[in-house]
Amino acid sequence: MSPAIKYTLGRVGLFVVIAAALLPFRLNLFLDLMIALLVSMPLSYFLLKRWREQMAEKIDDSMRKRKDEKKKLRAALSGDDDRA
Repeated sequence: MSPAIKYTLGRVGLFVVIAAALLPFRLNLFLDLMIALLVSMPLSYFLLKRWREQMAEKIDDSMRKRKDEKKKLRAALSGDDDRA
């Protein structure tokens, strides 16, 4: 599974768990959701650190490959291609 999907599902899952934990307190639904959002944000920073780092590495690798391909294409288009 893609690191981005794992991280996103982890964030959503954490939000849902916290929102479900707040249901017995009988607060306003909007207030429950806002509290769940505000609590899940810092918790996800600590609890989902490994998945966030994996996602960042994947994005970094993709960007690096894209830059390399762009360099090769520019070199080929300018006639500087050193292929035998």
